[in-house]
Amino acid sequence: MLVARYAAGAPDTLRVALSGDDPAALERRLAYAATVSRAAAAVLASYRASLAEAQRLARELEERRARQREVERASRADRERVLAERREKRRQFDRAAAEIRAGRKQIKVLRADESRLARLVNGIGELVYGRVERTPEGGGGGVRFSALRGKLRLPVAGELTGRFGAPRGSSGIEAKGVFIRTPEGQPVRAIAAGQVVYADWMRGFGNLLIVDHGEAYLSIYANNDALLRQVGDVVASGETIASTGASGGNEETGLYFELRHLGKAFDPLRWVKLK
Repeated sequence: MLVARYAAGAPDTLRVALSGDDPAALERRLAYAATVSRAAAAVLASYRASLAEAQRLARELEERRARQREVERASRADRERVLAERREKRRQFDRAAAEIRAGRKQIKVLRADESRLARLVNGIGELVYGRVERTPEGGGGGVRFSALRGKLRLPVAGELTGRFGAPRGSSGIEAKGVFIRTPEGQPVRAIAAGQVVYADWMRGFGNLLIVDHGEAYLSIYANNDALLRQVGDVVASGETIASTGASGGNEETGLYFELRHLGKAFDPLRWVKLK
């Protein structure tokens, strides 16, 4: 229609007047042309509106696709995060299982060590408890050990990092003595006069020394770096009998100390003056 109208040219008043055509027919043709032009304008306007709507829909579609891509990226990130959390939980579970297995093994080792020490103490008891009332020789001055409660001194100066009855590490087994943290090589002194009844290395306790104080009382010094007395030696109160170390497998250097009566351990801190 546009090509035809361009070829025919636009009708003007002078050409219409000089054409010699019937004015009524010419008026009808002009009316038809005007109607067609309005219809064409309406078609073009509708076409423009359709183009605008199509562009709007295209923009919306692109926005939806962008949001969908963002959702997909977020979903992938969430999926990867969930998978990473599952892997981390699995690693934590494996570590916890390994720690449980190691803890059970450690508990077995500690119980075996304590059982070994208990058997040793009981064996010593069978030898020395028969004369419970005897007074220790060498510097005791005839004073019974039971009369020294609250008057004893700790065998070495240092920091109390493990107390009687407290769990030993992660095993949960209660300690039968105290651990005194101190630098390596510090002198370990006998808490009272007595006689050395054991001086040797023992697994779990390292270089171990046990002193019999009479009345079925024993003092136990473990984790030593070196033992300076032998079985049968008579020691005086305050005499150096060993030097501190880490021979018992402890992570820290110091002294593990116990007091026992009739083979049963009791809290040493109830018998000493901490000052």
